[in-house]
Amino acid sequence: MKDNIRYSVIVNLIRTLVLTLLSFISFPYVCKALGANAMGTYTWANTFVYYFLIIAKSGIPNVAIRECSKVQDNKENLSRKVQEFFLIQAILTILSFALMCAMVYSVKELTSIKELIFILSINFVVGVFSFEWVFIALEKHYFISFRSILTLTISTILIISLVKGPTDIYLYAVLAILSTILTAIINCIVLKKYITLKYVGKYDFAQYIRPIFTVFIISLILTLYNSTDSFILGFLDSGKSSVASYSVGIKSIEIIITLITSLDAVFIPRATKYCKMENKVFFQNLTNYGFNICLFIAIPGIATMSMLSKQITNLISSGASGYENANITLIILVSMTLTFSLSDMIYEQILLPMKKEKYYLFTMLMGTILNIGGSISLGLLFKDKPTIGVAIATMLADVIVLLNLLLIAKDYAIKALFNKNSLKLLIAGILVTISSFLLTYFLKLSDVLSIIIVVLVGAVIYLGSLLLMKENLVMSFVNRKNKG
Repeated sequence: MKDNIRYSVIVNLIRTLVLTLLSFISFPYVCKALGANAMGTYTWANTFVYYFLIIAKSGIPNVAIRECSKVQDNKENLSRKVQEFFLIQAILTILSFALMCAMVYSVKELTSIKELIFILSINFVVGVFSFEWVFIALEKHYFISFRSILTLTISTILIISLVKGPTDIYLYAVLAILSTILTAIINCIVLKKYITLKYVGKYDFAQYIRPIFTVFIISLILTLYNSTDSFILGFLDSGKSSVASYSVGIKSIEIIITLITSLDAVFIPRATKYCKMENKVFFQNLTNYGFNICLFIAIPGIATMSMLSKQITNLISSGASGYENANITLIILVSMTLTFSLSDMIYEQILLPMKKEKYYLFTMLMGTILNIGGSISLGLLFKDKPTIGVAIATMLADVIVLLNLLLIAKDYAIKALFNKNSLKLLIAGILVTISSFLLTYFLKLSDVLSIIIVVLVGAVIYLGSLLLMKENLVMSFVNRKNKG
């Protein structure tokens, strides 16, 4: 069972790394091709559309994964649940789209970019037919990985080939959502292998009302929490260049966070099973394993990104003008690779399987209020450099949220986070920070070479020191290799 989890984790990490690489290839190109103003406009419009995407989903995927994983061995019951969740999401998507249209034609600043907004809204309309949550519940990680890499590769190649300047912003919007469209088509074709779309009996929607409503409110608040910083910047800076600068600064952070949180697809179904079995030992071990992976990835990420902030943001923006303060934004927000990832793990792997979503709801509501209030206040305080003020507010809110969640889930989270193995990771991270600082200080190379050398040297120091200290995750692979 442990080996099965390990393989699933490896597959998801490989998938995320490849997707990250594809994103990292296209994003700098687009930043340069579109320019700061057009890129800022696109980011701002996409943030607005994302709010309605969350309304359309209403937290259904998380609840659906939990419920479908319970009946994955019974095709009839699984088919019934899939049909129920599909109908609920279809209705909510129609309502969400109608609400978005009303907002677009009511706010002048949104009406001016309505064409871009409607193109991007195709993303969540088509998303109804993606059924991604079914394949996650069935733990079809190999299929998800292959399909995701294929669809994003097609999208990336077309973006690099066709997007040439600021006037191609609409074309870029279409190509950016192409991956979602292809995913929906492929998933619908493969889905019939696991379920039937024929009516299989009376539906019971009532049982989902309470959990979906709770998770929906959580998703909505979480979206406000994650996206309000960019949205507020759009109002503070009419030219939207600050939004583009902020997006460049946070891009590498989002990559690490995505890499870690992608493991939810592995841990949610398994944590749900252990919780249903009331197996506290396996549940704690799974939590320990998840936290171990989170720290293993986040700590060296924080060390290297903080030391290479200028080189990374220059690379992402292709050195184009208009992305000032992006490196400072990266330094301020780099701690989120750990704080946000741990908060997400506490919710997805502990509170959600235990049906304690309401505690996360109250915590994120508090965090959102702090984030919005702080972003507006500090954004106005740093009126010449609003990106810095918004970044500080976001970072502080994220730390407060994590501390509160650790207290709520202390029975499992404290043991998983504060232990000798975590101390080993911290020590290795300090060594990486020192080496990264010295290398960036003395090496006067190009941005690409500096990043490659610092990362490679840091990786050797990190893994070598963990091997000497016999860190759990490293030793698990070493021992398995020796046995092999």
